[in-house]
Amino acid sequence: MSDSDAGPVIGLTTYLEQAQTGVWDVPAAILPRVYFDAITRAGGIAVLLPPQPVSAAIANRVLDGLDALIITGGKDVDPARYGQHRHAHTDDPRPDRDAWEDVLLHQAIARELPFLGICRGAQMLNIALGGSLHQHLPDLIGNTTYQAGNGVFNVVDVAVEPDSTLSTLLGGQTLLPGVPVYHHQAIDRVAEGLRVTATTHAGIVQAIELTTVPFGVAVQWHPEQAPDDLRLFTGLVSAARGYRAAEARASRRALYEEGDATA
Repeated sequence: MSDSDAGPVIGLTTYLEQAQTGVWDVPAAILPRVYFDAITRAGGIAVLLPPQPVSAAIANRVLDGLDALIITGGKDVDPARYGQHRHAHTDDPRPDRDAWEDVLLHQAIARELPFLGICRGAQMLNIALGGSLHQHLPDLIGNTTYQAGNGVFNVVDVAVEPDSTLSTLLGGQTLLPGVPVYHHQAIDRVAEGLRVTATTHAGIVQAIELTTVPFGVAVQWHPEQAPDDLRLFTGLVSAARGYRAAEARASRRALYEEGDATA
């Protein structure tokens, strides 16, 4: 296989949690296999990005090796990032992961690297750009429709805006039935530059898009839990191929111009 035939490289952020394997019970960077299985089935190459000390320079060095980025699900974002005190049901903060994903997102946006946010990833995008969250949906809607608990995914129907990137990825579909959800928080104030592109009948935001980049999509549901529907992942992989091709053309042009200038 030539370099041009190899799939694009997709970075996926990971959890940092206490994990047990064999005799070991230690903090570890982990990610459910369904995430990177979805990428490989969609034609991409998955690379895991665990939380670590970060700066803009470090984030850019990481992104130099990627063709697209996924901000994955996981624990709640620290509410201090959007000016609130922690609700009794909000997870203990994970400041290392919050900082890592915040910088990755800002630098990905600056270079127009295609990205997909999933669940926490959608919330992280909104917060990184200045938005806020409802910290506990049962307080707002009076039930646990969106998070049954005990690792059980509920399903909800979502209405998709017809003239959105999301609708295009779904082949023009504007009603998506039975998407798997597991979130007790949701987007409240939408950050500037973001557009809401899917909601439930109760008005809970289920997708947002960054309108200033070619491909910046984030969904509140868990598409990796629907293995028979890879449309979001194949769309991301396709955008990543386009990004890689554009970067290669820009590099060749720069080399040509450099050679012409020294001739």
